[in-house]
Amino acid sequence: MDTLIARARKNFHKRLFETNTLTLTNAGIASNADTSSRGSKAISRRIIDILVEEQNHYINTVDKISGQTLGKQFEAETMLFLRETFPHLQNLRPGEWTILQLGNNNRLKTSDFAQYEHLAYLSALTTENAQLAASLGNDYLVAPDVVIYRDLCEDSLINSQQIIVDAATANMADLRKANGGKPLLHASISAKFTMRSDRAQNSRTEALNLIRNRKGHLPHIAVVTAEPMPNRLASLALGTGDIDCMYHFALYELIRAVRDVGTEDAIETLETLVQGKRLKDISDLPLDLAV
Repeated sequence: MDTLIARARKNFHKRLFETNTLTLTNAGIASNADTSSRGSKAISRRIIDILVEEQNHYINTVDKISGQTLGKQFEAETMLFLRETFPHLQNLRPGEWTILQLGNNNRLKTSDFAQYEHLAYLSALTTENAQLAASLGNDYLVAPDVVIYRDLCEDSLINSQQIIVDAATANMADLRKANGGKPLLHASISAKFTMRSDRAQNSRTEALNLIRNRKGHLPHIAVVTAEPMPNRLASLALGTGDIDCMYHFALYELIRAVRDVGTEDAIETLETLVQGKRLKDISDLPLDLAV
């Protein structure tokens, strides 16, 4: 049976090929491979071979695309995958949802959400006061790659089944539109095409800032990646407390690829991540966000 999530997963992979996010060089090296690592080149190429063979995708040969371009394209495709899936889970997670690719160029910032609106005030203070800026820094300012946020509810919706709110009570509840608040950040997704050591720590920093600087409900914090090397995935996925979970763009294919061409250490690391529920497939993400 061709389910909604299965179709969206296949479309996700198809678009990665069509936008030249997943490509091969003339030497046969995949675009998500670390060219200095034999293991990375072997695993990433095997993933592509499996996808091409089983899903009939066509792979383009492109000599060089900048890492920044690949990263932005991967963010955009991650956003489209979530748009194709999460809003259809109204029976599990009702609400008016918006899914956007933010980045540093979007006018919408973290401070535009209810849990983080105070950050705009802090930013203004540090801009005007150099000593305060030196003391506080600006680590609290984060720009997630992809966000899901929930619009606030009208009283007519809240009271549709029975009278729940009135003018005298619940006057500070974030979900209630009548209280004049901002939308609620439901999820922050860090989309990283590859995970070299420094990029992995960027995701951790973003997550910790969201945790420490919130007022109110903590949004889901997830990472989506196409990194092929298990040890690099482990550098961020292992442990708990910062990100909810890491999601691989093609985990089933990664498992097969590592078993086919990976070392015993790579196989063991990947099994640890999967069995420990620290690494899941992209298809698991929409349902996990419905919790």
